[in-house]
Amino acid sequence: MEHWQRVIFVTKKKKVVRRLLSSNLTILSLLLTPQWLEQLFPNHYQPSDTGHPITQLSALKIFLAEKSLIETIVGYNLHQGILAIAKVPTELSLNETVERLRQPYFFVALDGLVNSENVGVIVRNSAAFGVDGIIVGETSSSPYLRRAVRNSMGAVFQIPVIHSNSLKETLTTLKHQYQVKIIATHPHDESSIYSSNLSGNICIVLGNEGEGISNKILNVCDECITIPMMKNTDSLNVASASAVFLYEVRKQRGK
Repeated sequence: MEHWQRVIFVTKKKKVVRRLLSSNLTILSLLLTPQWLEQLFPNHYQPSDTGHPITQLSALKIFLAEKSLIETIVGYNLHQGILAIAKVPTELSLNETVERLRQPYFFVALDGLVNSENVGVIVRNSAAFGVDGIIVGETSSSPYLRRAVRNSMGAVFQIPVIHSNSLKETLTTLKHQYQVKIIATHPHDESSIYSSNLSGNICIVLGNEGEGISNKILNVCDECITIPMMKNTDSLNVASASAVFLYEVRKQRGK
């Protein structure tokens, strides 16, 4: 989606900022304490006048402030003394993404996921279990929202993200053009995850936190699978469920 290519994102967790600095993404500016400056860039910067940026040879601008001042941004002790602003990377199209991959393809699609923290955890799980790309439907939160970036622990910097204007059309293209089996995760379906063949080209679809996968997306899916549960538990949190589904995929693929 073209508009996402012009958007910036913010992250403020120290581990995530460190991973951002190690990535290939374009960082626009940092706001940090003198202590963090010394840790991250020893011998590379010299302090400047208060309120003015310290500028590296690149386009990155670094602003210094004491932690007590940084905390006034939100009014209480929330920051760890470091905050970064970076550009959302230029997004590849579905076709460009698939052309760079080797079979079997392994995608995750998000249909109506509105909780950005859930989205972030799913991104982290996807990176952990070798997902090739995440397809974000038009009704889902972006993985580049602040809480999503934080909960992904920086995994979003390492995995392709495709924002789709029409998830139905994108999944249909995957299905017919690239022979990808579209698999819906459905908590009340009778088909167990353990009896499904997940070793080929697949796309696991995860649905809305409350309503699940929409009917129009279910109509595109080739199969619905569920996680068998005990003690009358009817469902898992979607982010927790994603870890189970994605682990089973890797297990079946022997990796």
